[in-house]
Amino acid sequence: MSDKKIILTGDRPTGNLHIGHYFGSLQNRVKLQEEYEQYILIADVQALTDNFNNPEKVRKNVIQVAIDYLSCGIDPNKSHIFIQSMIPELAELTIYYSNLVTVSRLKRNPTIKTEIKQKKELFGDDGNLVTYGFLGYPISQAADITAFNANIVPVGEDQEPLIEQTKEIVRKFNSMYGDVLVEPEILLSKTARVKGLDGNSKMGKSLGNAIYLCDSEEEITRKVMSALTDTTKIKKDDPANPEVCMVGYYHDLFSKNEKDTIYSECRAGARGCVNCKKQLAKNICDYLEPIREKRKYYENNIKLVEEILMEGTKKAKETASQTLKRVKEAMKINYFE
Repeated sequence: MSDKKIILTGDRPTGNLHIGHYFGSLQNRVKLQEEYEQYILIADVQALTDNFNNPEKVRKNVIQVAIDYLSCGIDPNKSHIFIQSMIPELAELTIYYSNLVTVSRLKRNPTIKTEIKQKKELFGDDGNLVTYGFLGYPISQAADITAFNANIVPVGEDQEPLIEQTKEIVRKFNSMYGDVLVEPEILLSKTARVKGLDGNSKMGKSLGNAIYLCDSEEEITRKVMSALTDTTKIKKDDPANPEVCMVGYYHDLFSKNEKDTIYSECRAGARGCVNCKKQLAKNICDYLEPIREKRKYYENNIKLVEEILMEGTKKAKETASQTLKRVKEAMKINYFE
């Protein structure tokens, strides 16, 4: 058994990963795998809680998300990449933990409240159509975290209430049945959420404002050319404010060595928006080129990707099985043993 501390992280396979995922979490996971034993969950069961009417979408994106992981530098020899639905122990733990959480507590979870409001087409204007599966999302997540004895869970601020609920479940279980579960610590992301090309604080497929890790050079260029700029700049030589321009915002991510010059020229009216966008598009393409090259390799070797997922899932199942065994022993429901 490894002496390293354990990290649990992951994504819902509802679409390809974009540069917001890269700067927000993927970059950090590549670093963390050098220091920790890292389990990376492809949360297809949780994805189904608000995509239950489109399971094919979830199934297709499991492989795509795995390819994104591998292309960004996640090493299967250092990180265990696995599929949530292939670990039945997680579902069983979820059932046991559900007895420790009231419905009213789930409804008060800030993350769940916000997401229910955002999904009115699924759950109704007042949330009266919310499903048991979606409402119980935090319990499922607690099962994911505790099954692998995670010491640390890296999250953004918006996910912090979910981890706090996991900590509550761990404390309540341990107080009732003995010191069985590991209480995780939160590792808050130091990177601010990457904004969309339209200036929206959230980048996403449904908003049509994302640059994906799988995008071609042509797609990246087309998207950048439509990015929101300073609306006060009318003519090419008008001065502008790069701080309110999404092109300037992305130059800060992809053109760090040139940023000061770009910003000063923009403020002085010495930089046209078209050329500025072309320069940004080239810099983004150059930055993502190594990822795209790796993606081509894995897209042409899907069997290898499947083998990596099977191996990671096998390891995850072994660990989750041991945790479930301890839980059932503590609860006195380990019959015939």
